Amino acid sequence: MAAFASKSHALCVLLLLSLSAAALGHSRKVLYEEEEEQEHKFDLVSRLRGQPEVSFRQYSGYVTVHESHGRALFYWFFEATQDVEKKPLLLWLNGGPGCSSIGNGAVEELGPFLMQKGVPELGLNEYSWNKGKQANLLFLESPFGVGFSYTNTSSDCDGAGDELTVTAIDAHAFLLNWFKRFPQFKSHEFYIAGESYAGHYVPRLAENIYEANKKSKEEDRINLKGFMIGNAAIDEETDSAGLVDYAWSHAVISDGLYHRISRLAT
Repeated sequence: MAAFASKSHALCVLLLLSLSAAALGHSRKVLYEEEEEQEHKFDLVSRLRGQPEVSFRQYSGYVTVHESHGRALFYWFFEATQDVEKKPLLLWLNGGPGCSSIGNGAVEELGPFLMQKGVPELGLNEYSWNKGKQANLLFLESPFGVGFSYTNTSSDCDGAGDELTVTAIDAHAFLLNWFKRFPQFKSHEFYIAGESYAGHYVPRLAENIYEANKKSKEEDRINLKGFMIGNAAIDEETDSAGLVDYAWSHAVISDGLYHRISRLAT
């Protein structure tokens, strides 16, 4: 198990380095003027080491969220396997705080590629959310400091201010700038999903988008349709109740204990 964990960690690091190298190889500091709608082509990932052949396109790169602080978030995007133009766009966020949406969500859970036991190659995920009738998938390393997302301003890391507020503001700025890079997805139905501590990130980002949409120009509105959170960290009271329900439904605690706890909690 330890050997597999070590190999999996090494493969994940290699994968992240490959994506980062691809992104850095196409610096955002382009030496000549490019049409905005063509900029996403610089983020195109033609192929990763150990990756199987696929029919869909994938992109990765950095999007600046705070110019003066030199703050940028890293993403990995997979188009749907079919009918790309008709499928919704789904943003996935892992929790933690500090968990990588790429190292966890993308290559261990719902992305099209999975790490394989004892094999230094990526396998295909038959349950990927970009297959069939599902969605275009966007994975974001958030907040800065997670994965390859970074800031050039040391004071950003001092923890001053509300971390959840800053995270939501940065993620919203990321989306506005990402849609400028990928304007062909601007009109798509947009959803946000996540797990664990993203039970905080997802609703806060959704609220930011909803409120901003009410006072933004048409070109800056995001076509938000809904959000989903699973196994979510919300607050102590809600999370504790969920643990009791889970323990009872899986026969970890008796009916009697469950009912006593329920009476005390009401």
